[in-house]
Amino acid sequence: MISIRIPTPLRPFVGGAKQVEAAPGTVASVLATLAEAHPQLKPHLYADDGKLRAFVNVYLDDEDVRYLKGQETEVADGAELSIVPSVAGGTASVAAVHPGPLTSPAGIGLSNDEIRRYSRHLILPEIGMEGQKRLKAAKVLLIGAGGLGAPTAMYLAAAGVGTLGIVDFDVVDESNLQRQIIHGQSTVGLSKMESAKRRIRDINPFVDVAGYEFPMDSSNALDVMRGYDVIVDGTDNFPTRYLVNDACVLLGKPNVYGSIFRFEGQASIFWATYGPCYRCLYPEPPPPGLVPSCAEGGVLGVLPGVIGVIQATETVKLITGVGDSLIGRLMTYDASEMKFREMKLRKDPACPICGKNPTVRTLIDYDEFCGIRPNAVHVDKNGVPEITVHELNDRLSVGLASANTLLLDVREPNEWDIVHLDAARLIPKGDVAQHITEFAPYDEILVLCRSGARSADIVKFLRDDVGLKNVKNVKGGILAWAREVDPRLPQY
Repeated sequence: MISIRIPTPLRPFVGGAKQVEAAPGTVASVLATLAEAHPQLKPHLYADDGKLRAFVNVYLDDEDVRYLKGQETEVADGAELSIVPSVAGGTASVAAVHPGPLTSPAGIGLSNDEIRRYSRHLILPEIGMEGQKRLKAAKVLLIGAGGLGAPTAMYLAAAGVGTLGIVDFDVVDESNLQRQIIHGQSTVGLSKMESAKRRIRDINPFVDVAGYEFPMDSSNALDVMRGYDVIVDGTDNFPTRYLVNDACVLLGKPNVYGSIFRFEGQASIFWATYGPCYRCLYPEPPPPGLVPSCAEGGVLGVLPGVIGVIQATETVKLITGVGDSLIGRLMTYDASEMKFREMKLRKDPACPICGKNPTVRTLIDYDEFCGIRPNAVHVDKNGVPEITVHELNDRLSVGLASANTLLLDVREPNEWDIVHLDAARLIPKGDVAQHITEFAPYDEILVLCRSGARSADIVKFLRDDVGLKNVKNVKGGILAWAREVDPRLPQY
C-alpha cells in the first residue's frame, strides 16, 4: 500500500484523516480512487473539465510529479504521495543557492553601543563586523504586521536590520493577541502600525521604521517595494500574495514567503533571478471561498511564530550571504506532528511572469484574477439574498417553527461550543452536501456562520446547485448577532 498525506484544509473531506492508504498505481489512478472514496474532496482536486486544479500540487516523496511523468508517474508500494494546495516545468531542481550578500558595508559604521548590543553576532565568524554592517545597511519591507509579520519584525529589529518598512492599515483587536506577539493589551484599539512601531523602538532604538498605512494594490506596490532589498510576505489573502509575487518578479526582488493555516505552515524564498516564483508553484489561485481564512479555520497561536522566525532567518541569511537559502525549496511544517518536510521546487519555463515568454508584464487587477468582487455577500451585487441579525431576532421572537423555517449553522463543532443560538441546527459547511434530503421539508432556510462568508457559500450552493430557492444568508453571522443583538455573548 501507499500513503497519501492529506493537508489540513482538505482533512474535513476525508473524515479528518491526516493520511489515507491506497493501492499502488499511477498518480492519476491513486487520486481518482481517493476522489471516488471521498466525493466531497473531488471539487477541491479537480476542475469541472476533470483536470487537476492548478492550485493543487502533488509530490511523490519530495519530487513534484509535474517534473517526473506527471499524473502518469508510477507510485510504488511503500511510497508516500503528498497533496500540497495553496493556502493562498523545468529540468533541474534549484538547491543550495548562494545569491551572495545583498547589501554593502561600505560607508557603514557601528557605534560602541551597537557593538555592545550586537556582540553575539559579531563573534560569529560567519557574520562578524562586516555582516552586521550589511544588516544595518539593509532595507526590508514586511507586508503585514499580523501573525507572520509580528515575529519577523521583532527578530529583524533585534538583529539590527537598519530599516524596516511595514505595510498594514488594520487596528489591534483582542483576538489578535493570541498570536500577534508584537501587539499587547495596552495597544488594543491602536493601529497595528503604531503598535508595531512602539514595540520595535523598545526592542532596538537603532532601527528606522517606515509605515505604510494603506492597502497595497497595483497602483502603488512597485513604488513602495522599489526601495527595499528584501520583501517579506506576511499576507493573509490570495490577491495580495499574487500581487507581491508579481511585483517582486518585475523588480527583481527576493520574496520571503510564509503561509499558515490551523496547525500547518509553509516557507520558501521566491526569487525569479535565481529560481522559481510563487506562480511557478501555484499558477492559479483557488476559487473564492474554497480555502478558508485563519479567521474562519483558526490557527494555532504559536504556529506563526515558527514560520515567522524561519522568514526572519532566511532574510538575515540573504542580507549577509550566509548559508544555503530556501530558494528552490518549499519547507512545510506540521505542528500537530512536530514534523518538518522539504520539497523541491522548479522554475516553470511556461510561467506567465518569470518564464521564457512572459505574458504578464505589468501588475494586474488581482481581485479579478482571484475571482473576488467587493461586497461579495450583498444580494444587489452577487445574488446572495440576505437577512440582517435584527430581522432574524424579530423572526425568532415569534418562532421559526410556525414559518417552517430552518436556521442552519455551518460552523465547526468547536465554534458552536464557543457560542451558538439555541434555535439553530449545526451542520458544518463540509457536511452540508450529505444532508440535502433533510432540507426539502422546510419552506425557508436561513444560513449562519461566524461572519457571513461560509454561510454565503452555502446559500449559493443550495440555490444554484441544489435548486432550493428560499435560502438566505444571515449577514455578519454570529459576530454581528453578538455585536448588535446580544452583547453578552462572546466574540471570537
